[in-house]
Amino acid sequence: MSSTMSTSIIATSASQGLNSGSRWHRWDPHIHAPGTLWNNQFKGSDAWDEYLTKLEQAHPVIKAIGATDYYILDSYEQMCAHKRQGRLPACDLIFPNIEMRLTTGTIEGRHVNIHLLVCPDDQNHIADLRRFLARLTFNAYGEVLTCRDDDFIKLGRMSDSSLAERAALEKGAEQFKVEFDMLRKEYEASDWAKKNILIAVAGSETDGTSGVRDGSSTTLRQEIEKFAHVIFASSPAQRNFWAGDGKASESELWQRYDGPKPCMHGCDAHDPSKVGVPDGDRYSWIKGQVAFDTLRQACIDPKGRAFVGPQRPISATPSLAIASLDIKGANWAKSPRVEFNPGLVAIIGARGSGKSALAEMTALGCDAIPEHQSDDSFLRRAKALLAGVSATLTWESGESVERQPRDGQSQGADSYPRARYLSQKFVDDLCAAVRVTDGLLEEIQRVIFEAHPLSDRDGTSSFDELLDLRVTVFRESRLREEAALERV
Repeated sequence: MSSTMSTSIIATSASQGLNSGSRWHRWDPHIHAPGTLWNNQFKGSDAWDEYLTKLEQAHPVIKAIGATDYYILDSYEQMCAHKRQGRLPACDLIFPNIEMRLTTGTIEGRHVNIHLLVCPDDQNHIADLRRFLARLTFNAYGEVLTCRDDDFIKLGRMSDSSLAERAALEKGAEQFKVEFDMLRKEYEASDWAKKNILIAVAGSETDGTSGVRDGSSTTLRQEIEKFAHVIFASSPAQRNFWAGDGKASESELWQRYDGPKPCMHGCDAHDPSKVGVPDGDRYSWIKGQVAFDTLRQACIDPKGRAFVGPQRPISATPSLAIASLDIKGANWAKSPRVEFNPGLVAIIGARGSGKSALAEMTALGCDAIPEHQSDDSFLRRAKALLAGVSATLTWESGESVERQPRDGQSQGADSYPRARYLSQKFVDDLCAAVRVTDGLLEEIQRVIFEAHPLSDRDGTSSFDELLDLRVTVFRESRLREEAALERV
């Protein structure tokens, strides 16, 4: 790769947009809003402003919100309207969460709550969702009523004709219960629903499947949990169970429930004090881009993509993971800042796309440039373009170091390599060797030495020192035996 080639490719990367890959972000998939249909504790003319401010000030930052209400979309539509007006700037995704009650009862005398998590990507998703909900029916007072606002009002007034419209809506929705078999049948019959809706079910005893303990309902409970894609649960025991690390193995989960399922937890706020504050700081973390597709991915890979806890999972020791690289003073670098993922990172690009340039500038910041560089090295071939150029490397721990190229030499004895850089030329030479070369042998010895814990290295700093220390006793024994043979 020539220096001019690296210039053009790094510019191309900027035009396509760079990102650091999959990261853990906080989601709140279950949160009510002012005006929620039941148990609305958001009072006052400034209820929405107070509510949005609490969401904006939540820590950790909430990147995705499941706007929740019972059967209706009012909260979701209002939250989206506020988002368009500039509120919730840090939130990248708002999606509808339709909460409904099944006819299935729990030991607490309540009903199992089931949720429809709806993808908002299609601009017609609201109309399509309302059309799907209208296919769910409830029989009462000799009428077949649908899951729609006007039928809720009608149902509410059937039980109390004196109710005003809003009160009748609340009363009717409270009476409306959904048969599980009907919901499953309509879902399976709708291509739109299967493509755009994920089913979540509460896992608690009060209003979830854990409360379905009647022996005759055991099969129904299993069918509900099998139908669900997501379990709303936060206890370690439930999370372990649905990951296949509890009483049931992963293979048993596949046999009984169609596989492991991600557990998620929201604040379920009905009043200002609970907004963005789930019980026990049990935050939901989803790994990946903040998009509904990422939630789908979490359903496929629950262990790797979903987590509930006070902190996001740590994939690497902060002092050993690179956070970012800043290339300063290089007008040829159109993307002078590159952020790295704390997990596995791959640099992918066409031939001559700047991969070696990025790799060597990163190695420079790690003090990992070998003392004797190959003539094919980017730092050698681009020497004319590197005057005044420096690489600033920032680690996840917050520490930053700045380094400049030194005519193809390492940083000196005072610099300790914080990474191991194996250039493409070095790897090619190792792979092309027909016998064990010195370079390959040294690399094997390095790997063996670093595989030993510090406590087993006996104060040595290299493979040769450790080898010499370990074989000393045998060498001395051999010398004694040789001396004995000479005396004989």
